[in-house]
Amino acid sequence: MRAVRFHGARDIRLDEIEEPSCGANQVKIRPAFVGICGSDLSEYLSGPSAVPINSHPITGEKLPTTLGHEFSGTIEEVGKDVADLKVGEKVTVMPNLYDGTCVRCKLGKFHQCQSLGFIGYSALVEPLAVAWHAVSQSPIQEKVGENDMALVIGTGPIGLAIVQVLKSKGVKTIVAADISQKRRESADFFGATMALDPSKVDVVAQVRGLTNDGGASVAFECSGVQPGLDSAIAGTRPGGTTVIVSKWGKKATFDAFDVLLHEKHLVGAVVYEKKDFEAVIHAIETGQIQPRPMITSKIGMDQIVDRGFVALLEEGDLHVKILVEIGLGNSMIPDKLRSHI
Repeated sequence: MRAVRFHGARDIRLDEIEEPSCGANQVKIRPAFVGICGSDLSEYLSGPSAVPINSHPITGEKLPTTLGHEFSGTIEEVGKDVADLKVGEKVTVMPNLYDGTCVRCKLGKFHQCQSLGFIGYSALVEPLAVAWHAVSQSPIQEKVGENDMALVIGTGPIGLAIVQVLKSKGVKTIVAADISQKRRESADFFGATMALDPSKVDVVAQVRGLTNDGGASVAFECSGVQPGLDSAIAGTRPGGTTVIVSKWGKKATFDAFDVLLHEKHLVGAVVYEKKDFEAVIHAIETGQIQPRPMITSKIGMDQIVDRGFVALLEEGDLHVKILVEIGLGNSMIPDKLRSHI
């Protein structure tokens, strides 16, 4: 069988591998779509960090590894000890791997496992689950007040997903900030009430102007850059909360006096829990969230480098989520880019 595998920095190959067998406690899934995630892109650029060079402590897997932790598909085979799933069911996969024995797992924080790993490192459920978990880390999910405002700094795929989750929870005023015009247009499309260009306007001043100098109830830092974090914290009101969602490659700093004087809160949000994954599936099923327009391109396995990774690097502003359609060949690929932009 064919598999797209990560061998190292800028080294992704379409390999022929042996088809895996199905164990007693496993199910075999034929993938339909696989999303390219920001973490995949980071590994492609810089080389292995999350992907183990040596054997992973849980799975024993090591490079080269088959890519794809955002995937969905159809069950082809069910192990003899699996009772709650059947052949033919369409599924999406929560890819988290945890050992169940470390201190964090014993506290029920499986998404913070000391040996945390991911299958393939799910389709759109996975990034939306990240967003759902981020919102659940804020006071917003407890009670949405009439005057609550949310500030989203950075509107890449996760930032746009957070905008959708906030809207689904009844937040009426959502301010998004991004230097990319296309991403600001996407934020508008997905429910932001205002999208600002931080290179041209003072985001904090704009937010304060909209709230009688109060500030946002909650801010979500999704940019991964120092100015973004600064704006998120400064843009929240006294007692407000900043949720750090982005993956930082270096240490960040913050104004401790501002946090102290105004009793602000800083919290982190890493991946998601099972309840977040299930909540997103329900929200999509009931129409509470409609993520289909996030798909800006569908490509074949043999196009994953040029029309996948390279496209995200060189034309990142034009894409939200690129899906790899398993088994799709070049001649069958329609151009369905940016239908909403």
